[in-house]
Amino acid sequence: MSNSIRSFLMDSGKKAVARARDGWSVLIDKGPSQFQFWLISLVIGIAAGFAALFFRKGIEALQSALYGVEDVNLLHSYAGDLPWYLLLLIPICGGLAVGVILDRFTDDARVRSVADVIEGAALNEGRVEKKEGIASALASLITLSSGGSSGREGPVVHMAAVISSWVSNRISADGVTGRDLLGCAVAAAVSASFNAPIAGALFALEVVLRHFAVHAFAPIVIASVAGTVINRIEFGGVTEFHLPDTTTLQFYQELPAFLLLGAVCGFVAVALMWTIFWAEDIGNQLRDRTGLPRWLRPALSGALLGGLAIWFPHIIGVGYETTSLALTGELVLHNAVIFAVLKVIAVSITMAGRMGGGVFSPALMVGALTGLAFGLIATSVFPEVSGSVTLYALAGMGAVAAAVLGAPISTTLIVFELTGDWQTGIAVMVCVSISTALGSRLVDRSFFLSQLERRNVHVAAGPQAYLLSMFRVASVMRAKDDPRAASEDACWDMIGEGVYVDGNATLEAAMPIFDKAGVLFIPVVTLSGEDQAPELWGALYQVDALRAYNRALAATAAEEHS
Repeated sequence: MSNSIRSFLMDSGKKAVARARDGWSVLIDKGPSQFQFWLISLVIGIAAGFAALFFRKGIEALQSALYGVEDVNLLHSYAGDLPWYLLLLIPICGGLAVGVILDRFTDDARVRSVADVIEGAALNEGRVEKKEGIASALASLITLSSGGSSGREGPVVHMAAVISSWVSNRISADGVTGRDLLGCAVAAAVSASFNAPIAGALFALEVVLRHFAVHAFAPIVIASVAGTVINRIEFGGVTEFHLPDTTTLQFYQELPAFLLLGAVCGFVAVALMWTIFWAEDIGNQLRDRTGLPRWLRPALSGALLGGLAIWFPHIIGVGYETTSLALTGELVLHNAVIFAVLKVIAVSITMAGRMGGGVFSPALMVGALTGLAFGLIATSVFPEVSGSVTLYALAGMGAVAAAVLGAPISTTLIVFELTGDWQTGIAVMVCVSISTALGSRLVDRSFFLSQLERRNVHVAAGPQAYLLSMFRVASVMRAKDDPRAASEDACWDMIGEGVYVDGNATLEAAMPIFDKAGVLFIPVVTLSGEDQAPELWGALYQVDALRAYNRALAATAAEEHS
């Protein structure tokens, strides 16, 4: 053996021993704490799984009691035979109950949902509002049980976030740990709701945390599996939808049709989101102009929904029965189109009335109906190169939902797990990619991020857009007694010229002043009233603001790449 080979082997052996020693040290020093964290993740996953299960069972029990049906999965069929006045009165009464709850326990009479969880992850160290979250869960349960046309995933995700927030506060978790625990709770809730462990874990990473950091992956998977086990203990390993064995793809010849379907679904998803936002704006304007009490707003929406349900009972609730009919090809073309349009209207009425619920299940239903309608047309025009219309319904379901959620990866997987059909991945992925690419350019990336943008919470553009809003000017400024502070005379001169910033404002408001005024510092004041002179607190230096911003960016990058 040559000296060079012997030297190489000796160096390799020394490195291996050193790595083993380092690994053992890490295991001894961090192993117990890491195991403890995973144990907490497991507990949160179990708790969130049970919360999702109880929420679903609660909806079924209350829905059965209100509508007098034995099988809530066939509610639409039963509702067609109910007296018209029941279909009208039940949503009105449900809306009254929702309005009273939200008026009493929230400051803005608004239901908390997935968008608030994303905001909590980005801006509040993984915490969400607890009292408002519990009230929102109860309001959404009543909404979904009494004729509201929305989904259960939004309330379930926020319920899980309330659980993780309570745990984070109890253990005084920092921002990174709080966000990881939040991701665990969300993953478990989604998995328990849809029996979809893979999609649940990826949904938490892709939609809520908005990164795929390795340190968060293991605990989130543990929690997601725990949530799935809770679901399967109660419901078994069955999928939500059952498809016929005819979802075959005629491969190359049929792919252009799925490209076109993806574009159509992208426009449909955007139309769904725009209609919801437009209806919400109309509702706000009507309330402002008429002085309508905010607790009465959900009841008026309930009246509109009840009137619509008299003629089209398929709009009631989550809509899984109609979605199943679309996925099995049991609807004709005009019914698929009409049902899709009416579902968009019904969801918009529900959301505009602030009745509660989520948009994922409605997006699945609208997508399945859109795909079925497209498939019926495509297969009739090119029957010799066409597969099954049910494949178009499946692909459309995933495409619309992915564009609405802004989550192509987790939505693709959740469609597979909801249906158990893994053989048609190419068609679904083609549609999802096109619809998501199109939809994300016509809205602020997704429905949830667009909701936040409408509240002036700039999360869609990434950390560089919202980190400035996390720092109050007073926490970064140099006080008057600081030896490095600006002179008071210079500050008062600038205040007289209208160059100053409120100490309670954030750096997001302060930074444009630097660009506009072209100064190195800005006087910081507090404005007591119109007739009172401002009180000088100190001065905010641009270099200090940039330093705080850069540190926050570095910490965010370290978290996302650890």
